[in-house]
Amino acid sequence: MSLFNKVTIQTPESVELEFTLAGIGSRTLALFLDYLALSLITALLSALSVLIQGALVGLAIFLGGTDNIELWLRAIAFLVFSALYIGYFVGFETAWQGQTPGKRVTKIRVIRDNGKPEGALQATLRALMRPVDYILFLGFFCIILSKQEKRIGDWLAGTLVVQNERPAVSEALQISNKAKSLAPKLLQTVDFGRLLPDDFAVIRDYLQRRLLLTKQAEAKLSAKLTRDLQQILALETLPSGITTDTFIEAVYWAYQQDSGR
Repeated sequence: MSLFNKVTIQTPESVELEFTLAGIGSRTLALFLDYLALSLITALLSALSVLIQGALVGLAIFLGGTDNIELWLRAIAFLVFSALYIGYFVGFETAWQGQTPGKRVTKIRVIRDNGKPEGALQATLRALMRPVDYILFLGFFCIILSKQEKRIGDWLAGTLVVQNERPAVSEALQISNKAKSLAPKLLQTVDFGRLLPDDFAVIRDYLQRRLLLTKQAEAKLSAKLTRDLQQILALETLPSGITTDTFIEAVYWAYQQDSGR
């Protein structure tokens, strides 16, 4: 019996992806780490703001106009720190494909309900609804009581928080020894964090169905998939003497090894 809930998502390409939900423990630890990072940033900005505020007040006294300046400075500080709070979560989750520093450490990720990466809109909705989730621990109770472990921000944004693991593979695939030997080299030179679960699903789907294709169709599809993978992984050229099929197998194998770390 699994200690974690799982969710199965069917992509528009009719590929099934299975994810393990992050759970309240991992999410709480990730949030704690993110707030720790935010506290350090806030402390630095607060020290800087005190210096700026002192300089501005001194300038206002010199110019003879101190009316309401402290009120304005407090309002500006509130807006700056509010923007920092929202921008931290939105910026990281958008740039890091559903992860903040806390989520990266705890190996969890935010995805959309259809399995695709979280976008800026979803990240913004989640961040704006975070204070609402804190009211009377509404978010906490929503997570532990709902089957998909969603807080209010997740329901509104249409997102899930899952463990950052490879999707479950329903059947074994034949991977050549050459591809397996190439995989460790790829792990050393390529950032597999750029390869998302739905990209992995496309690779798996191709490897499962390639024997059903004609030689011409297989060559055409493997060439296109290789070009797409090179672009995703920022890989300009293939290793010498490697066919497109071997490269795809190696990426598949390397991704699984990277996810299992």
